[in-house]
Amino acid sequence: MKVHPHTRFVLPDALSAGEPPEARGLSRDQVKLLVAEGSTVTHTRFDRLGDHLRAGDLLLVNTSGTLAAAVDGPSYTVHFSAPLDDGTWVVELREGGAPMLAGAAGDQVPLPEGVLTLLAPYSPGNRLWIAKPPVADVLGYLQRYGRPITYNYVGKRWPLASYQTVFAREPGSAEMPSAARPFSFELVSQLAAQGVLIAPITLHCGVSSLESHETPQPERYDVPVHTARLVNWVQANGGRVIAVGTTAVRAIESAVAPDGSVSPSHGWTDLVLRPENPPRVVDGLITGWHEPEASHLLLLESVAGTELVQRAYDAALHENYLWHEFGDTCLMLR
Repeated sequence: MKVHPHTRFVLPDALSAGEPPEARGLSRDQVKLLVAEGSTVTHTRFDRLGDHLRAGDLLLVNTSGTLAAAVDGPSYTVHFSAPLDDGTWVVELREGGAPMLAGAAGDQVPLPEGVLTLLAPYSPGNRLWIAKPPVADVLGYLQRYGRPITYNYVGKRWPLASYQTVFAREPGSAEMPSAARPFSFELVSQLAAQGVLIAPITLHCGVSSLESHETPQPERYDVPVHTARLVNWVQANGGRVIAVGTTAVRAIESAVAPDGSVSPSHGWTDLVLRPENPPRVVDGLITGWHEPEASHLLLLESVAGTELVQRAYDAALHENYLWHEFGDTCLMLR
């Protein structure tokens, strides 16, 4: 299903961050930060995030680690998106930097140590496939032959460490949960000393849908007991629940009970948040900057409202903020 957010803008090529901020002479937490709240837009730097948070606010952080999920074969690059419960994997085939859409069930794709066999389409348009991998231990296989997934705006290969956040604990994301990348250990310590709470959740990200503007695919998530209790406590005591990334929003909102409370939960989520289906517990989010027409924009609009999201994007373009996983960031508050 195609989705079309209300936020409209044109992204110049020059604003695509093609390298980590460390390669530009900055530390992780020195990227730009735009804070959008009500009618106000503030330009600052990420290491000053604490200026815009209060004691008792809760940051929800995704602890999923990034996989070396791209494997190059002689003809195609295979992006390993997510394991399914029966041992098959969801994959994307790419050729010359673009999705390969001409596959058919039964096709075999040569890769190191064997072949990958396409079994059935996983998404409309043959972009994603259910496939039998070359080996049973895919995580070990990716350690041997994989590299981080990259797109055309990234000019060179960067090590997997460049695609990990300080919160990464459990490998499982095909692409980095990049909203948390600007956090440094020093900033986390400062926030904790300030009384800002931090709680873990996990959502393993699949490959992005930038090309086709699809709704998000189902993704595996986990909201642990102590995080659910802390969210409920913060809400009851006047704090704000701020998700670090669209992944964190999707995970926590998948654990909301009919009465509005959060319960421990895990499994697969197919939740899609839109302005007509807004979040019930999230009061704001920290996020990177998304592509025009990307389905992530609908989630932003559901949290902060269409007008605020448009105002933020207009201001970011005017001030030459950088896009994508190595770019600048934004704090949006309802």
